[in-house]
Amino acid sequence: MEKSRCRKQLAFSLLFGLWFTCCLAQTTPSNTATPAPTPSPSPKPQTERIKIRLTGYPRKHNEGRIELFYKGEWGTICDDDFSIANANVLCRQLGFVSATGWTHSAKYGKGQGKIWLDNVLCNGGEKSIEFCKSRGWGNSDCTHDEDAGVVCKDERIPGFVDSNVIDAHVDENKVEEVRLRPVVALAKKRLPITEGVVEVKHKDGWAQICDLGWTIKNTRVVCGMLGFPHEKKVNKNFYKLYLERQKSYFHVHSVACTGTEVHLAACPLEFSKPNATSTCAGGTAAVVSCMPGPLFMQSSAIKKKLKTSSNVRLKGGARVGEGRVEVLKNNEWGTVCDDRWNLQSASVVCRELGFGSAKEALTGARMGQGMGPIYMNEVKCLGQEKSIWNCPFKNITSEDCQHMEDAAVRCNVPYLGLENSIRLTGGRTRYEGRAEVLSTDSNGTQSWGLICGETWTTNEATVACRQLGLGYANQGLQETWYWDSSNVTEMVMSGVKCTGSEMSLSQCQHHKTVSCQKSAAKFAAGVICSETASDLVLNASLVQQTVYIEDRPLHMLYCAAEEDCLSKSAAKANWPYGHRRLLRFSSQIHNIGRADFKPKAGRHSWVWHACHGHYHSMDIFTHYDLLNANGTKVAEGHKASFCLEDTDCQEGVSKRYECANFGDQGITVGCWDLYRHDIDCQWIDITDVKPGNYIFQIVINPNHEVPESDFTNNGMKCNCKYDGHRIWLHNCHTGDAFSEEAERRFEKYPGQLNNQVS
Repeated sequence: MEKSRCRKQLAFSLLFGLWFTCCLAQTTPSNTATPAPTPSPSPKPQTERIKIRLTGYPRKHNEGRIELFYKGEWGTICDDDFSIANANVLCRQLGFVSATGWTHSAKYGKGQGKIWLDNVLCNGGEKSIEFCKSRGWGNSDCTHDEDAGVVCKDERIPGFVDSNVIDAHVDENKVEEVRLRPVVALAKKRLPITEGVVEVKHKDGWAQICDLGWTIKNTRVVCGMLGFPHEKKVNKNFYKLYLERQKSYFHVHSVACTGTEVHLAACPLEFSKPNATSTCAGGTAAVVSCMPGPLFMQSSAIKKKLKTSSNVRLKGGARVGEGRVEVLKNNEWGTVCDDRWNLQSASVVCRELGFGSAKEALTGARMGQGMGPIYMNEVKCLGQEKSIWNCPFKNITSEDCQHMEDAAVRCNVPYLGLENSIRLTGGRTRYEGRAEVLSTDSNGTQSWGLICGETWTTNEATVACRQLGLGYANQGLQETWYWDSSNVTEMVMSGVKCTGSEMSLSQCQHHKTVSCQKSAAKFAAGVICSETASDLVLNASLVQQTVYIEDRPLHMLYCAAEEDCLSKSAAKANWPYGHRRLLRFSSQIHNIGRADFKPKAGRHSWVWHACHGHYHSMDIFTHYDLLNANGTKVAEGHKASFCLEDTDCQEGVSKRYECANFGDQGITVGCWDLYRHDIDCQWIDITDVKPGNYIFQIVINPNHEVPESDFTNNGMKCNCKYDGHRIWLHNCHTGDAFSEEAERRFEKYPGQLNNQVS
């Protein structure tokens, strides 16, 4: 009995010893070589979401060395036991649909700092790498010669918000926030703040920087961070008198920027020693003065003198200072390929457009794909150039790049505080609700009031979402009775009419005195915002290639007449005898945005047309117009979207929408819908049109019924010549594809004055 008890105690001791040794192995520091234990799930961090990025060189936007941000520090993954299953999990976390491969032995260069994970074993279905088995965070016997990388399939997960960002490699823990503290009373009340004492966030307060050795290059970096493209000299004597009477705490002793950095923390910095008796002997606090771009200028006189670049622009961004980079060459706009795209090149673009330095350089068409030529590849700016055109770059061929590699930027812009004068209430999420604006009465009292919903459309909702910093407008609502959670009942704004490009609702037209017929709170304006949006654009060259004239017998046009696809004179024709002359063509409509294009109405409200035997999901999807010399329509057509579907898609993108069997309708990102020339209503009835020179115009989604990221490319125009027997189209282009000069030449085509519908 005693021996049996002893054996049990011995067995227990051995098991406990093995378990304890295993636990010690799991917590061994990373520089200690130990046998690989049985992998276990990586402990999930309790306070922050794991950040993940692709980095290294040389690489494309969908490949690179994997780095994880954990406990305030970036680190790598060791390639021991790495597999395609691991790569699949990581690629999905980055917003790609899957992985096509993985790399070992630091193919994209050796990382620095921690090696966070080793012996990672995923089954492929995990939502995050942190749920895969491994040796534990920071426990590795590897060196950076074994850093793992991944190659992701170049297809984005629909609606994935986090961008594939090339970010600044700076130590954010040293200098995170920088501000200008104005000292002039008038400047304190105005935004943006353009001049003042430079202060950095330190602990729970703000500290100053010693100005000994301070240069204009340092000023350039600070101004760029704060959204300003240029710097000015400052009146040091004025500030010296002021600062001598103030107590300063100097956290930074000296700064030595080159002027091309995008963040002060990227400059060589010397921090003041805590026990130093005098941290800025002979100096004072650094002061800078910045020059805002024209968009943020308060003086209209100075604004006229300041000009931004006319051959570079940003397209497709929801917020001011962000978008796909497009450059002008030979009077036609084109894009920039993202190979070697970095913050220095992005900053040159930002500054020449009147913004500050680049906050993010984005790759992989994160602001949507362009449609025209791709002009630049491997742009290598130093950061001091006046224009991206002054930077070295490669001319490219179609084999080098595709539009799925279009480069984009997010620029630093001045803080205007516009989001403080608008709010959403009653919504289920922060992206939706009844819009309320802050108004000030004659006594200076501020209060929230409602906005009259009578004239509220997608354009106004777009501006509201931009002002809120919530992306694009998904919907503008004229009734919000279902969001009635606020005590605010007074209408303070009515007749709001925006173009859609304004930064805030206050910049839009509106009634001086509130006039709202439906003044009850349930008729107040509301919005639903979204971080992503679709963007439709027509293939202009296909229209030009497929145009022809057909004389179609009336007995074949009964259904078309029922759907109002013929001109008014057709009603007086001797049916079923005779014919109508039709201008026919094909339309290929691409979705180059970041979200699927879907009809506003759900399928329960689609209208059945018995004659053609199909449902209409949108009453008017496109307008077809023929315009004469003074811009008046001489013939018109329209197309109801009887079938919005994915006819075909670019390589690697799968079709999602099909009309057969009452299926879902829409156009997937990266796909297109083809309306062939030989289907009903795909024409303009030109029976009554006389021979001459005209402008042929197509407008997609003309009523802005479905929100998009960019409506300027929804129109397409062609010069048209009709001799009474044949028809020719030339110079077909989308509305924003040509330069202003080329557009003027287009409008001066013989006999033309403009192409506006009267």
